[in-house]
Amino acid sequence: MNIKSSHKLVEEAEKKIETLSAEKAKELAEKKEVTLIDVRDIRELWKEGTIDNSIHIPRGMLEFWLDPESSYFKANKIDNIKKMVLFCALGFRSALATKSLVEMGFKNVAHVSGGFDALKNSGLKVIQKEKK
Repeated sequence: MNIKSSHKLVEEAEKKIETLSAEKAKELAEKKEVTLIDVRDIRELWKEGTIDNSIHIPRGMLEFWLDPESSYFKANKIDNIKKMVLFCALGFRSALATKSLVEMGFKNVAHVSGGFDALKNSGLKVIQKEKK
């Protein structure tokens, strides 16, 4: 079977999307110019925490929660005025998710190179996510 690797998919996505460094994302977040969106699995948030003031939208639900025509649509989940900046653990899932949102027609979207680990290391506050 000749399939395209996930590495290749991420590489192709990164040519079509905006990628921010963790430092730039931190700067924009501190100025409240962006909405940080954590696309990791909820179990990752329970285990490692998340960035303070970020919104959690699981990767598997992203397109559905943001599509007004979807039965899963979450009204007011994001602030359309602010740039959406997606992150995952290391930046691979968020690259693919950002590409998907661009293909849906979202204009003001980017992702963070290095993901949660890089954001945490940049000095952004990490908070624990409690199980519900």
